[in-house]
Amino acid sequence: MIKREAYMRQIRPFINTDLIKVLTGFRRSGKSVMLELIQEELLKTGVREEQCISINFENMKNAHLLDAISLHDEILRRIESIEGKVYLFFDEIQEVVHWEKCINSLRVELDCDIYITGSNAKLLSGELATYLAGRYVEFVIYPFSFQEFIELYHTIYPEETNRQCFHKYLMFGGMPYLANLRYDNNANQQYLRDLFNSVELKDIIKRNKIRDVDILERIIVYVTLNIGTSFSAFSISKYLKSEGRSISSETIMNYLKACMDAFMFYQVKREDLQGKKILTVNEKYYVVDHGIREAVFGNNQKDIQLVLENIVYMELLRRGYTVFVGKIDNQEIDFVCHKQNDKIYIQVSYLLASEETIAREFGVLDKVQDNYPKYVISMDEFDMSRNGIKHKNIIDFLLEPEWEH
Repeated sequence: MIKREAYMRQIRPFINTDLIKVLTGFRRSGKSVMLELIQEELLKTGVREEQCISINFENMKNAHLLDAISLHDEILRRIESIEGKVYLFFDEIQEVVHWEKCINSLRVELDCDIYITGSNAKLLSGELATYLAGRYVEFVIYPFSFQEFIELYHTIYPEETNRQCFHKYLMFGGMPYLANLRYDNNANQQYLRDLFNSVELKDIIKRNKIRDVDILERIIVYVTLNIGTSFSAFSISKYLKSEGRSISSETIMNYLKACMDAFMFYQVKREDLQGKKILTVNEKYYVVDHGIREAVFGNNQKDIQLVLENIVYMELLRRGYTVFVGKIDNQEIDFVCHKQNDKIYIQVSYLLASEETIAREFGVLDKVQDNYPKYVISMDEFDMSRNGIKHKNIIDFLLEPEWEH
């Protein structure tokens, strides 16, 4: 188990406050482990084991606690003999009917510190806003970064170079459980396919009561194979029509939203860098884990340019950036990244193999007339920086603790 210190740094300031700590993210991306790491840290500071109450609502032995009143009564029963503050850890809380009422009641009644996880973005919408408005803080937990992947991979294969590790990361992605399978190719593929099917069924189809599963699956295939490509609901509708299925753009948007709520896809809007406005057509989508894309659909090697973009995009999210696709004249900048008063521009290319490619990737960044850092990222080993635009090898870029500003 690696310590995931980047997340712990974010969570630490909120430990022992009355804000509810909400950990969301894709299924099996490490939220349960984060709860264990927080408990570990509490025990080191002198909290006694009996002060921590932990319940996983996907475990059948807790099936009798899946409504707010039963859970509330159970917690009150368990804490009767406990002295001092109690620490409550609820894993996959969305399985509990009206869980918001129970959590809010415990928060008010008890001297407690509450941590919850959930695999759906809707966790923080609707009634929760009413019951817990301003009383929670959210942390999105993503699959492993390349840095985290290396850390764990080296515990199994310590001799592998960073370059060899990156080729494995390209193939396997960052789902934490793969280390338990010792990154065996066949076992990985089966696990990732089963995980994909489980998310599709539990977090998308059942949760959203989707009836036309065939259409949903076709949309998922289309988006997954077209990551990093600008398209609209209308273009998906046209594609489906060519396959003999007619469906409205509105339904397509609803199905896409269901996938995004399950953290399977991330939508990136386009920013007009000259008109300073956000455009609402032809967004791009990226997939939460490129290893799942490889296991379910293949093609990562063939689409390596898009997969590298996907890896960089997810890294930007991990580091707290809000990301847009930049539009300047008729050209696009892959990523315009905002964080507080900070901004960086990024172009991703597989290889800068010709003068034409170099001119294209650097040329579009040359058009941006401000002093924020600009990067071209590729697999090339040699530094091709020019005109104040930094060129970075993708491995070095992903392993840098802080990018230069």
